[in-house]
Amino acid sequence: MTAKPDTPPPGILRASISGALMTNIKIIVEKHPDGYVAYPLGLAGAVVGQGDSYEAALSDVRSAIDFHIETFGVEALEPESPVLEAFVAEATIAG
Repeated sequence: MTAKPDTPPPGILRASISGALMTNIKIIVEKHPDGYVAYPLGLAGAVVGQGDSYEAALSDVRSAIDFHIETFGVEALEPESPVLEAFVAEATIAG
């Protein structure tokens, strides 16, 4: 099933890391005028994926997460401080 780029699935997606250790990771996907950007919550270090579609950005960040864990080990998952929920809020800033 393919999600339309203008209507990503509701809620927070959980991506599974392949391999011996299986962990759920919350991933934020942002839509920008020139494409999509995706990044995980709760990983030590910077991991970002991008793509022309929602699905492409999600696939790219999953690959980046796999590479990040292969490079830095499972310690990058920060299991002692899991992200339980993530929210998007808006604030008006005077400028």
